Amino acid sequence: MSELASTAWSQALAQHLPDLLELRRHLHAHPELSGEEHQTAALVAGDLRDHGWNVREGVGRTGVVAELGPSDGPRIGLRVDMDALPVEERTELPYASLRQGVMHACGHDLHTCIGLGVARLLAACQVHQPLPRGVRLLFQPAEELAEGARWMRDDGALEGLSALYGVHVFPTLAVGSIGVRSGSLTAAAGELEIIVMGEGGHGARPHQSVDAIWIAARVVTGLQEAISRRLDALHPVVVSFGKIDGGKAFNVIADRVRLLGTVRCLDVDLHNRLPAWIEETVQAICSSFGASAEVTYRCIAPPVHNDPGLTDLLERCAIDQLGRSQVMRLDQPSLGAEDFAELLKDLPGSMFRLGVAGPEGCAPLHHGRFCPEEGSLEVGIRVLTATLLAWMTDLNP
Repeated sequence: MSELASTAWSQALAQHLPDLLELRRHLHAHPELSGEEHQTAALVAGDLRDHGWNVREGVGRTGVVAELGPSDGPRIGLRVDMDALPVEERTELPYASLRQGVMHACGHDLHTCIGLGVARLLAACQVHQPLPRGVRLLFQPAEELAEGARWMRDDGALEGLSALYGVHVFPTLAVGSIGVRSGSLTAAAGELEIIVMGEGGHGARPHQSVDAIWIAARVVTGLQEAISRRLDALHPVVVSFGKIDGGKAFNVIADRVRLLGTVRCLDVDLHNRLPAWIEETVQAICSSFGASAEVTYRCIAPPVHNDPGLTDLLERCAIDQLGRSQVMRLDQPSLGAEDFAELLKDLPGSMFRLGVAGPEGCAPLHHGRFCPEEGSLEVGIRVLTATLLAWMTDLNP
């Protein structure tokens, strides 16, 4: 892009940033759960139309797709997510969530406004000089359920795209900085359901029953022990149980307990073998105490693999915008999961980590006190706008 266009988007950022900050606070105060992002999507679509974008609503159920620039030739994409979590907010912010038990505890309100900020700056560039290539913005629902990316892909949101960028807040990086990594960024993830089936009986005579609660406890601890002794420690595996249901009364031995958890693994081949290994391990534990089990494993998301070329381009643009000292190369991937990976199955892409920690740090993701520094909004907009423009003007992105 010309120097005129570069000046245009820099001036536009200064002009729009106060409004974007207020918009982020509005979204934070009015969070919507996965698949219920109706008001958020309507707000996003209206803002995009106001700034000259061609908008399609209802893509991937509650998703929004917007396009600008030439309709033929290579096209770059940016994906941001919109949904909140079933978490009770405890930040005591003046713009804290107005919905009890629902909170933007993963920064998707920031992601959404970063996407809108990029849209406004690219529209400003288009006024001064037509964009050399097309750009598409994907505002995705239901990332927290690991469903929205697949919904949008199945609705054709990726058709015609040549590459895709993404961003996610990162509470261990200071505001003003970002983290980049080529190759593996996040883990493969699965949802694990185990139903332990025993025999009920009187609480005073457990020897006459098969206690499903006791055996379920053995399953929880036994899996952790088996991971450390039967799997290669150089390929980490995490199994965490987040929900346990079982029992009917204080003095009745439970005959059925349901465990619900998640599995994370960086090695794709190992992840593919884990369902059978977990089934074998759980059945062995249960049968040794006279119980049986039903084990159900559902793959949530594959790993995010960052394309080296796209990552290098983003890193160069980030250094230009922020300075070398503010652009960190991440040594290790995360065991967190991201359904952004679903969008990269047939498309190269790259996601970076956006620093949001203030001087006193930042609570972790999915925590009721998660409170990212708002200065990160400008950083995300700058890095992504510069990167998308650079991709458009590079003959060999």
